[in-house]
Amino acid sequence: MPRLTKSATNRPKRTVQVGGLIQQEISDLLSRKLKDPRLEMVVITGVDVSPDLKQARVFFSRYGRPEEVRQSLAGLQKAAGFIKRELGTRLQLRYVPELQFVHDASYAYGDRIESLLKTLKREGED
Repeated sequence: MPRLTKSATNRPKRTVQVGGLIQQEISDLLSRKLKDPRLEMVVITGVDVSPDLKQARVFFSRYGRPEEVRQSLAGLQKAAGFIKRELGTRLQLRYVPELQFVHDASYAYGDRIESLLKTLKREGED
């Protein structure tokens, strides 16, 4: 499912569709073809594609220490050429967008909020 940002509702339907396809294909590549150990725990959370379909920001999440997140980002950047080539063969697009990988910290932030709420609940019961 494509990552729906606040501006996604204003974007052309085509960019949202292409973003969803790119997300599916990159997720498939991560699970089946890329064997880099730095990418084992990486989940693609969304893709925002520019209106001209030439740039794509690929959001990923990885639970772990900041150093592990940096290593995963480095692994994704190293594999960007391979991923772009594979997207070119899998998707019927005139241009395959340039990929920019961005860490999505929203899941870690959500986990932190949830743990704080559980702590508050336990303290309230005492």
